[in-house]
Amino acid sequence: MKKATSDDMLPEYDFSQGVRGKYAARLAKGSNVVVLDKDVATLFPDSASVNAALRALGMAISVASPAKAKATATKSSGSTGRRRAA
Repeated sequence: MKKATSDDMLPEYDFSQGVRGKYAARLAKGSNVVVLDKDVATLFPDSASVNAALRALGMAISVASPAKAKATATKSSGSTGRRRAA
């Protein structure tokens, strides 16, 4: 991380009582961040479209291997609340 120079910080900014990483554990616990390559990211306008594509891929994989179909259907917790019929 780049250190701020005196030109970057205004005098009224006071971080002397700041705690580095104070909320990092909470953020890491509640999120699952995946960074997409730029060429892949251009295919998806938002997280909902990424999730929809991954769910469709998961269903296609489960159809190809029926043993995993049941596990995939129960793990899917999409925002639509729909589940695949067994």
